[in-house]
Amino acid sequence: MEIAHLVADRSTCLRRKVGAVAVKDKRILATGYNGAPTGLRHCRETGCLREQIGVPSGERHELCRSLHAEQNVIIQAAVHGIPLAGADLYCTDQPCLICAKMLINANFRKIYFAKGYPDELAVALLDESATEYELLEDNA
Repeated sequence: MEIAHLVADRSTCLRRKVGAVAVKDKRILATGYNGAPTGLRHCRETGCLREQIGVPSGERHELCRSLHAEQNVIIQAAVHGIPLAGADLYCTDQPCLICAKMLINANFRKIYFAKGYPDELAVALLDESATEYELLEDNA
């Protein structure tokens, strides 16, 4: 989890810095943090669209120019040909609904997160799936 917190420091999000690390057999497979797609301007340059239009935390994830840390873990693994099935994910924050669905389909074994997130449907889907999860810390 400490590595996930270090990865989060690279985030360019103005609202929440999130980091994630995929691990299997005690080896790091991929890391990710929330930020704009490669080559695009970051929110530090453009401002936060979600703040500008008043979107509350945990809602309307599509109204953001950034990718989530969990999405970037999956993308980095795919770009580099690294299979994630059976891996564990360490993430600074509980996955949102979109990320929870992606992590379930990527066949992660277990998700560890340090902080909760206001997305009850994400938890409901994780509960329904074979993907285990555990809150390790709660700094809220």
